[in-house]
Amino acid sequence: MAEPATDNPGVIAFPPLLFASVLVVGLVLDWFLPWSPLPNIIARPIGAVLLVGGLALAGWGRRTMEGAGTNVNPGEPALVIVTTGPFAYSRNPLYVAITLFYVGATLVVNALWPLILAVPLMVVVQVGIVRREERYLEAKFGDTYRAYRARVRRWL
Repeated sequence: MAEPATDNPGVIAFPPLLFASVLVVGLVLDWFLPWSPLPNIIARPIGAVLLVGGLALAGWGRRTMEGAGTNVNPGEPALVIVTTGPFAYSRNPLYVAITLFYVGATLVVNALWPLILAVPLMVVVQVGIVRREERYLEAKFGDTYRAYRARVRRWL
């Protein structure tokens, strides 16, 4: 039997699309009003490390969720609370990963505008995605989720 269409957190946007859209807006602003935060010799290697770290963390988180038998896409129902792998350290390792990737990409191209836009982006992520997911998980899994939330930090 299929899950009801309302069995999801109702996030305001698909997170990778949200991050990509804001990054594109920041890069367009940088095209017209270039503004570099650091010398290239510093920004690019740091950015490359963050890009690789973000990709590695995202892969680990995705494999962990799939291995636990739950959906990765927040538009689909959560089937279990995942507490292993990177989820033992952060309740939102995939959002940490995509943030690392975003900042890494910004530093690789050495553009300050996307970094400035990261502040409102993270507010939108917190309010429109993370809090909605938390309410959904608490309503769906009750004490199991509350115990996990008490044990593991939201971000880092």
